[in-house]
Amino acid sequence: MRTALVLGTGLIGTSAALALAQRGVTVHLADHDPGQARTAAALGAGTDEAPEGPVDLVLVAAPPAHVAPVLADAMRRGLGYGYLDVASVKGGPRRALEALGLGEELLARYLGTHPMSGREKSGPLAATGDLFEGRPWVLTPTRDTDTEVLNLALELVSHCRAVPVVMDADAHDRAVALVSHMPHLVSSMVAARLQHAEESAVRLSGQGIRDVTRIAASDPRMWIDILSANPGPVADLLTDVAADLDETVRALRALQSSDDSKRREGAEGIATMLRRGNAGQVRVPGKHGSAPRVYEVVAVLIDDQPGQLARIFADAGAAGVNIEDVRIEHATGQQAGHVQLMVEPSRAPVLTAALRERGWAIRQ
Repeated sequence: MRTALVLGTGLIGTSAALALAQRGVTVHLADHDPGQARTAAALGAGTDEAPEGPVDLVLVAAPPAHVAPVLADAMRRGLGYGYLDVASVKGGPRRALEALGLGEELLARYLGTHPMSGREKSGPLAATGDLFEGRPWVLTPTRDTDTEVLNLALELVSHCRAVPVVMDADAHDRAVALVSHMPHLVSSMVAARLQHAEESAVRLSGQGIRDVTRIAASDPRMWIDILSANPGPVADLLTDVAADLDETVRALRALQSSDDSKRREGAEGIATMLRRGNAGQVRVPGKHGSAPRVYEVVAVLIDDQPGQLARIFADAGAAGVNIEDVRIEHATGQQAGHVQLMVEPSRAPVLTAALRERGWAIRQ
């Protein structure tokens, strides 16, 4: 791939353009908002000047509802050889292209893709060339897909240092409903409980509520576009969640009963739900997409001052201990917090001793 045209310079489009430009591809940028394309160009993602002729790859990074019209226009104008989109749903855009009357030859040069990466922030200023590194990038070719277009898609994924995953388009849409779209709505529902809650209650928020509500900070306009393109599978999943909620509410009400047998029944209902949650959580892939691993947590008390994290990581490195993951839990009302360092269980005593020797306070 020598040349590319990115249509849509938001977070995903600009991030892909940055990655391509860093690999030596000549990238042209366009957007319905020319100012946004100029911003992406100023960041080093390419040029906002139109290409002089057809490019090797046209990448459409528009909201799902606009993907098919933008693709159809680009294909009819002959802007490139291969055409990809990065919308978060895949079945709808292809069916929409077919309904627009594009011939088989043009449809063969289209391949729907979806990089499984993003941020709560949107727009070109939130973009980064390593956004997709190590993340799955779904490709949904059909038996009619042009081989060269598939190769261009694989080259794009390689340039972005992502991991290609081949799926059927409708299977992809059911999958993202489960692992992305439904969880986002549930997160928003939990966060909505905080909107009018008493300030004294909200001030007690800890890492748990931060984890559950983090993705609720995303742009509602973007998510309306996403959910409008995949409403059926998401509604089916929420129906199942609603049934689980009803069962959980009944179990909690039973725990309020003065009848011992009802309380036991309620406790077992809650225990069953929690065990199901345990069983589902362990199926979430671990580091680098591998099977989940159990790590030991070494919790270190730190002040909220520059350089503290760098010192901890340097001291861990000097002790020969690899930090597998890290979380920060901020103390309420204090300029301090705990850094939770996840390490292999056999290395936890080594790290604990080394950090204590260097003056760090370890939480037991």
